[in-house]
Amino acid sequence: MEFHASIRKSEGSYLVSFPDFPNINTFGSSLSEALENAKEALNGTLETEFERGYSLPAASDRSGKRSYHPIRVLPHIEIAYELKKLRNGHSQTEIARKLGISYQSYQKLENPRKCNPTVKTLERIGRVLGKELQISWE
Repeated sequence: MEFHASIRKSEGSYLVSFPDFPNINTFGSSLSEALENAKEALNGTLETEFERGYSLPAASDRSGKRSYHPIRVLPHIEIAYELKKLRNGHSQTEIARKLGISYQSYQKLENPRKCNPTVKTLERIGRVLGKELQISWE
């Protein structure tokens, strides 16, 4: 999962904004610093907003446009958002019961600050939710 950052040079700095997230802005003294700061700003905001029940917008396709750069969402944050979405209205308690784990254990899986599931756990969740786990390296 990735979102595009708009980066433009202004007075010796590289200014970063995210069209899909108007509240996320940062900068850097070089392009590489701006990209690193963009990654930190995006992921930090998504981690914080998750706790307030924030849903991710659909990412706008800006690939191929010169001033836009793809910024990846960190895997643990992506997993937490995906699990919440896959639950599709079912309660965490219901999913935990089907997995044979405590509500608190399942709750941690949907918290990007505490999410650290094993692949086997993700496979079990997939079976309970009728989904197949697919992993890719990019």
